[in-house]
Amino acid sequence: MEVDDRILQLLRLLGQGEAEKLPNFAEVRAARWRRHGLAGRLEPLQRLDLPRLDSLLGIDEAKATLVANTRQFVAGLPANDALLWGGRGTGKSSLVKALLGAYADAGLRLVEIDSQAILDLPEILAAIARADPEERYRFVLFCDDLSFGSDDPAYRSLKSLLDGGVEARPANVLLYATSNRRHLLPRHFSDNEEYHRHGEEIIAGETAEEKISLSERFGLWLGFYAFDQAQYLDIVASHLRLLGNDDERDAWQAEALRWALQRGSRSGRVAQHFARHWVGSRGLAPGGTA
Repeated sequence: MEVDDRILQLLRLLGQGEAEKLPNFAEVRAARWRRHGLAGRLEPLQRLDLPRLDSLLGIDEAKATLVANTRQFVAGLPANDALLWGGRGTGKSSLVKALLGAYADAGLRLVEIDSQAILDLPEILAAIARADPEERYRFVLFCDDLSFGSDDPAYRSLKSLLDGGVEARPANVLLYATSNRRHLLPRHFSDNEEYHRHGEEIIAGETAEEKISLSERFGLWLGFYAFDQAQYLDIVASHLRLLGNDDERDAWQAEALRWALQRGSRSGRVAQHFARHWVGSRGLAPGGTA
């Protein structure tokens, strides 16, 4: 019994030590779940990269939908988990981070998790409850670039969090996830063999239904797509203005298009990278400011 008592006392001390390290969400707006050995904890994030909502161009419909959902959430009204899916660099992650900047003063907080942390969701929710016992804040669990392998057990844990678990989720927690895959799991040609026809209706097989069922548990599906040439150039111009550059479009347009062609994408990220290249290289040129 003495050994058991010592173990219990050690566990209590470890628990107290963990509690002391919990973020003070009155002072920090975001935290990251970090696993250390067999345990994990919330680590406060001090330096944040939060773009402005009005700087995110070409995604007006998705932005308006997620802003409305987030406003409902911070007001204590019913709101939905959201899956932001689509091409790389199209503004999915930037939109979620911009929402924190816009609504932190209204009580919004963000907890960044990765795909491996999905299995830790019960511990993450418990840590949030300890850090905010009076539920003063509204927490978005933010999982960037979420996807699963075919046999990944974590996706079943995520299904339980979203809808279907016995234990109710705290009302002050939502999940916003981004992914390049609409259904989060890889699709295989063999899945098509399970589809069958019922009258005029095409019925998915069990494997396909299992893969679709996870993404369907998100209340919002928001698609992000590659920009056309005119949108891409407008976004380049916006990023150049943000960097203090007022060159005429004729000066940089051809090079901006070549930049996108070399990278095989016209996205907001590519536009931002080109703007940095343009302004930085001009600064080093003879007569530049650097």
